[in-house]
Amino acid sequence: MHEERETNDEPRDPPSKATPQGKTLIDCHVHLAALPDSDNGCYISPKTLKSPLFRFLLWKHGLSPDKPREANQKYLADLLTELKASRHVHKAVLLGMDGTYDHNGRYNQAHTDFLIGNDYVLKTAQAHPTEFLAGASINPQRRDAIDEVHRCADAGAILVKVLPNAQQFDPADRKYTPFYRALAERKLPFLSHVGYEFSLIGKDQSVGEPDRLRLALEEGATVIAAHACSYGLILYEKFLPTLRDLVTRYPHFYADISALTLPNRMRMLLHLRQYPELHERLLFGTDYPLSVFHMAAWGRVALGTLRKMIGTKNRFDRQVEVCNGLQLGFRSLGDLLPHSSGMAGH
Repeated sequence: MHEERETNDEPRDPPSKATPQGKTLIDCHVHLAALPDSDNGCYISPKTLKSPLFRFLLWKHGLSPDKPREANQKYLADLLTELKASRHVHKAVLLGMDGTYDHNGRYNQAHTDFLIGNDYVLKTAQAHPTEFLAGASINPQRRDAIDEVHRCADAGAILVKVLPNAQQFDPADRKYTPFYRALAERKLPFLSHVGYEFSLIGKDQSVGEPDRLRLALEEGATVIAAHACSYGLILYEKFLPTLRDLVTRYPHFYADISALTLPNRMRMLLHLRQYPELHERLLFGTDYPLSVFHMAAWGRVALGTLRKMIGTKNRFDRQVEVCNGLQLGFRSLGDLLPHSSGMAGH
């Protein structure tokens, strides 16, 4: 095991060539949203269905909660259309969302706001292998968590995503050590939400602190901190020193740039411009279906560059344009994956 961890910790070389379509990027942070139907295994609490954000997303995407099967098909079709039209992004990692579990490791629907099952994620990715990769979601509190790691890895999942604030677990709890060792063994990166959580009902916001990811790193897992460790509360970015320390200490630590153009996380985007030594550890992501804004670039880029950002309607491409315009470097998740997983058409 020790030798495997040392191998897993070595920094990867940047990609040597583009994909056949000339696109080079994988979006590592795309949500597979779905309304519950008769057989997709998904769940949305009544409270979440009534939330302003969820209602806004339904309205924006023209989805009817009264027709879940048709709504799910439309969401997927719209995502595929926008992804295929992108000039830069050739694949997206579809992220599931596990539920909450009690102290015995049993599923607790009463405390679950939103559930996108791994079987639905795997099935969707398998149906569109040219465009999608599967990002399973496994709450380490569930009693079959390690079995689920192996099951999802065997079925083709390429990472595991968690949202501790909503899934009600502390990533720093040492009882999850065997879970992190299983991730390291299967070489599945651990993508964890960082910062305040608005989209779902966060119960304990402190479990979104990046310091709590050190245990997973110490057990040899590759860790990806979502949203570049931004706090998400606009006023200040208290996790910037932690981000810098994690990059220095752990060669298998990364952060994605998803949602950094949102007003509440924009400050971290602007801070990161001043630390080019961190850019090698930043991975491309959008947080689709959330919007990508260009306000961070106002007054900071040439007028022609800003016009290009404004004129770019494709969310994947606008994320690229805004970050490129602000000289925020990043790389693709494909650099971390086996060659065949990161290339289109394989």
